[in-house]
Amino acid sequence: MRTKDKIYVAGHRGLVGSALVKTLTRNGYTNLLCRTHDELDLTDQSGVESLFAEERPDYVFLAAAKVGGIHANNTYPADFIHINLAIQNNILMAAHKYPVNRLLFLGSSCIYPKAAPQPLKEEYLNTGPLEPTNRPYAVAKLTGIEQCWSYNRQYATRFLAAMPTNLYGPGDNYNLENSHVLPALIRKFHEAKVNQSASVVVWGSGTPMREFLYSEDMAEACVFLMNLDDQQFDSMLGSDRNDGIPPLINVGAGKDCAIRELAELVREVTGYEGDIQFDASRPDGSPRKLLDVSRLSNLGWQATTGLKQGIHSAYAAYLTNLGSSVA
Repeated sequence: MRTKDKIYVAGHRGLVGSALVKTLTRNGYTNLLCRTHDELDLTDQSGVESLFAEERPDYVFLAAAKVGGIHANNTYPADFIHINLAIQNNILMAAHKYPVNRLLFLGSSCIYPKAAPQPLKEEYLNTGPLEPTNRPYAVAKLTGIEQCWSYNRQYATRFLAAMPTNLYGPGDNYNLENSHVLPALIRKFHEAKVNQSASVVVWGSGTPMREFLYSEDMAEACVFLMNLDDQQFDSMLGSDRNDGIPPLINVGAGKDCAIRELAELVREVTGYEGDIQFDASRPDGSPRKLLDVSRLSNLGWQATTGLKQGIHSAYAAYLTNLGSSVA
């Protein structure tokens, strides 16, 4: 990407999208294309097509999605599959119709089978049943990967799917009804400290293992991938090969921890001094989700933000934006 190329960041106000805008701006990219939801509903096909027809972006980061934790996925399954499919359909079709140089589609590690071997390799895709609690969201993202693959094969587009592990950082969602585990813990422990609560209840047994990646590390990885030379980038697209591996690359930290360890770390960072209680009647989700990031590492990128350092930064951002973050 050249610094004056027009770069469309779909979902620029979200966790990854806002980190992408920050990272791109820091690296000298000056022609960023962004639209708020009020300006453009990405589920509106005609509106998305009009944007591409008028603006003709050179590069696209598809970071827009309806996301949430176990509770949200269980409560709104139809919304998760419908909205995410609509966003993907509209942007991928428009990026083909009004050709872009490259597109990076962002998914989630929940695309992998619940019982797949650990760590999760890209070739484990579609080898077994999904985790039921987030299956509608995972199916939407699996469809997005297949769409990228299909467009590449039929039209020689250059669409690559990047699958991040659990993300967190500034601009995260702290609504306890639909947030992911780490921002939910930050809010719970902060409020328990403020209210001088004797204990904090954490959903599940505390035994599942999870991997976490700081959002600005994810943004750096996305820019790194989009700037690979043609030979490296095109080798991942799956447009002219029959090895069964889709245009997919994992993005993660390469290490994980138990939810119990995570809760204790958040307690330390927030300064809460009470007890932690685990509610084993609540769902755990997958027992472990650790991505194999060897393909990305071999290309020359690895995460640089340690988990404790990242939680400190996320908590500082939470405190700074407390009024709007928890609305």
